[in-house]
Amino acid sequence: MSEREAALDYTDMRKPRILLAASGSVAAIKFGSLCHGFSEWAEVKAVATKSSLHFIDKASLAKDVVLYTDEYEWSSWKKIGDNVLHIELRKWADNMVIAPLSANTLGKIAGGFCDNLLTCIVRAWDFNKPIYVAPAMNTFMWENPFTESHLESISKLGFTLIPPITKRLACGDYGNGAMAEPSMINNTVRLKVLNLDH
Repeated sequence: MSEREAALDYTDMRKPRILLAASGSVAAIKFGSLCHGFSEWAEVKAVATKSSLHFIDKASLAKDVVLYTDEYEWSSWKKIGDNVLHIELRKWADNMVIAPLSANTLGKIAGGFCDNLLTCIVRAWDFNKPIYVAPAMNTFMWENPFTESHLESISKLGFTLIPPITKRLACGDYGNGAMAEPSMINNTVRLKVLNLDH
């Protein structure tokens, strides 16, 4: 190895840092699988909304993945100058992936709301860094005009959409709106992050 190669900054050799977030959709039952997939090639930190915790089995998460919830947001903050979690997570991450993205959280993000840890991170996000979303909702919610408008809004900010798929939904309906499979989400992000799609 040459002297120049040996002098490469550590940041050039480290794994990509992925902030993986879940909002309140039944598809959050697949969050453990998502964490394991991303952990194979990236450093992962996870964020979950209060609603998503109804569906996430914490024991299914990769053992080296720390899960942050709303309760963590201000628990370490005591005085001016202390770290603010949503800012620290934004600084740490190279990329953010929201999977599943519920209709409710999509609407909040499109409207600029920041009322929980996940939406605060998005509101503070540096849009020079990629952010991916994998929506999951009932077909009628997916086809609602509000959804189209919200997707247009976040697209203008630079969000990358990983579209939902058509299948039998958790509610029993058959149609489009199911979150893309974890392997598809993982592969889509991995190809872009590692520049393998060029």
